[in-house]
Parts: sequence; structure tokens; C-alpha cells
Amino acid sequence: MLTLRGHGPSSRRWGVGLSALALAVVPLAACGSSDEDTVTLDFFQFKPEAVGAFDTIIADFEEENPDIRVVQNHVPNADTAIRTMLVKDKTPDVLTLNGNGNFGRLAQACVFADLADLSVADSINPEAQQVAQDLGTCEDQVNGLPFANNASGVIYNTQVFEDNDLEPPQTWEELDEVVATLAETDVVPLYGTFAEPWTLLPTFNNLAGAMQPQDFWSQMRAEGEDVGPDSEASFEKDFVPIADRFNQFLSYTQDNADSRSYTDGNRAIAEGRAAMLAQGSYTLPAIRDINEEAPLGMFVMPVSDDPQDNVLVSGVDVAVAVGADTEYPDQARRFVEFLFSDEVVSQYAEAQSALSPLADAPQNDDPALEGVVPFFEDGRLTGYADHQIPAAVNLEAEVQTFALDGNEESFLSGLDEEWRKVARRTVDFSEGGQS
Repeated sequence: MLTLRGHGPSSRRWGVGLSALALAVVPLAACGSSDEDTVTLDFFQFKPEAVGAFDTIIADFEEENPDIRVVQNHVPNADTAIRTMLVKDKTPDVLTLNGNGNFGRLAQACVFADLADLSVADSINPEAQQVAQDLGTCEDQVNGLPFANNASGVIYNTQVFEDNDLEPPQTWEELDEVVATLAETDVVPLYGTFAEPWTLLPTFNNLAGAMQPQDFWSQMRAEGEDVGPDSEASFEKDFVPIADRFNQFLSYTQDNADSRSYTDGNRAIAEGRAAMLAQGSYTLPAIRDINEEAPLGMFVMPVSDDPQDNVLVSGVDVAVAVGADTEYPDQARRFVEFLFSDEVVSQYAEAQSALSPLADAPQNDDPALEGVVPFFEDGRLTGYADHQIPAAVNLEAEVQTFALDGNEESFLSGLDEEWRKVARRTVDFSEGGQS
């Protein structure tokens, strides 16, 4: 089974050996309860920063449902841990996972239940649900519900913009003008953090999400090992405008970007030493940990000179699923229904600087998200491009090399070659959305 990447620092923070994972998942083996009137649900929860929030949610649920006990299990490296559990036939009753390619592959393997019959399924923003569906499903089922969505774009220091009479740009020309104005000040226009290659993926995703041809990924999977400059679709042929914009955008960064890290970028924005940072909404709490009063905003990256071409790149930060073979399907569904109540979703979104996927519930009123919320509510969304690229391609390294040497031809031909290598050794490469 191939793995794909997630987003944000938490998806890269831990690495553990298989023996450690085996020990970590032991608590998940306990099902049922010594009290014959109480059912115990195993709840696999992947976000370390959300353990406390889910403890509170669980306590509220158990108070309303005294016949159900929920045991939250958080382990490092969730993607690897869940695969280990599946091999041992220990699928949790209820799960949260990052809505990335790994989630899609698990859904395609039919290890999650179909949740289309839940009443809360009808309350999800249709476009947000489609982003989840595009990751992969078992026979067109609804195998995961978006519990929290993120936004990828450009975070900016609103005070810096105000001090220089600037507005968030809506076109590429306006972005260029903003950078030109800031270049005359002591503030870094766009803070680059090339030392950590994953921090370059938001820029890649923002541009590819808006500029890639329709059906590009399905055509790429269909071509498989035949991908190249003369095929129906290829990076070399179709991603040239994206690579051009990528090069131009990175030219706005500071001279020492190649030695600066994620934390350096967050601090520069928090302290007003930089004006812009290409990142996701998941970065807002980290910036506020440095300066809780940091004046922050966010805008969708403009890709052309027509604002109508702009779309919000949004991923399912947290997807909720139910194990297909759970012994307690009714109780698991009751817990999921509770999770998707307006109050629970809204409180979680506020605490995690996320977007609520509920169509008719109040949206997160975090002022930093004001610039992207209208795109989300209007359904002007697209998913993460890198969720469609196998992890074996090592996109992070390819993008980092491109950021450092600026060689577009080498970058795009290299991606095609890596794609061909994966296709050659993958039997079902053309199947589904996440090879």
C-alpha cells in the first residue's frame, strides 16, 4: 500500500519503530466493558494538539449517553499506526484521520463504514464533502465526514499592510505591486522557509489547485508509466505555467530563505518583521503561541490577473470515520452524530483555527480567516494537489531542489520520471484517486 502526505507540522513531527507502534496500540484491543450495560468504543484520534479538546467532547457525550464509554487513543505517526492495527484486524470503532491520500487509500480498501445514512451527512457543505470523496471511497460510499477543514493561502500581518496602505491582492499584478511597495521598507515582503521542504508545499498546492487542467490527475493515473511530454497529461506539458508562477513567487522571498525554518517564518510574521507567509490556517495557532496579539489575516493566493480564477485550496483537516466491522455500529453512529452537532463542531473549529464544514452552522469568526471564509461558503474550493501524488515521488525534495536552483525543466521532467517509477511498480496504479 502506498502512502501519501499530510499537511502541517504535526504530520511530520514523530517517527516510531514498528515495535513501539505495537506497544502504542495495545490499549485499542480492549472492547466492551465489565459493566454489561455499558459499551466501550475505541476512538482513534490522530491530532496531539486536540487531545484535550476531545477529552472535553467525550465527557459531554458520556454525560448524555451513560450507556456508552469512549476511550480516546492517540498514538504518534497515525498513518503508520492505523495500518499496523488493520494488519492485526483491530480497526477502531470510531476514527479521526487527516483527510489525505492515506485516508483515501484506506477508504478504497473498504475498511470504513458507509455513513451516508447518518442525518449529519446531509448537513455537510457539499463542496467540502466532495473534497473528501475525491480522496477515494469504497464503491462511492460516504466513508468519512469532514469534521474540520483547513485553508491554504497566504497569511499576512495586517498591521504591516495597514502601515503601508496595502490591501490583500486579488490578482498577480496586485501581488507584484504589494511586494514592490514592501521592498522599499525594512519589512521582508514574503518570508521563505526553504530549510524545511514541506513548507514549500502550500505554494505548490495553491498554484496547482487553481491552475491545473481539469481531470489532470485522472489522466495522469490513466497514463501511468507512459507519462511524458507527448502523453495526454504530464507535468512537463501541463505544469509549465504553474512552475513559472512558483519561481516568480519565491523570488519575492528574502536572501537567506534557504536557511530559515517554519518557526523562523512564524516568528517573523508574529513580530511584524515580515509581511506575508505562504502557509495554511493550521499555522495560525503556532504564530499566536509566539505573539497571542499578532495582527493576522489570510488571503487566497492570486494566480492570474482575473480574480475569478482564484479558488481556495482547502483540505479535510479532520475526517471522522467508523470502522466497517465495529461490533457497536449503533453506538458508534450516536457518537458521530454528537460530534457533528453545531456546538461541538463550532467550538472545535474555533479552538483549532479551522473552518466548520457544516453548511448551515455559524462559521468560525476568527478575524484571521475573514478573507477566506467567503470562498469556503460559496464552494469555490479545490483540494490539495499533493494528495494526488504518491509519497514515493518525494515531492518535498523535488520542490525544495526547484526552490533552490530554479530549474523548471529539471523539476517537471523529474516529477514525470518519479511518477513513471511509481506506476511501474504499482499494480493498481490507475485505480481510484490516491495511488
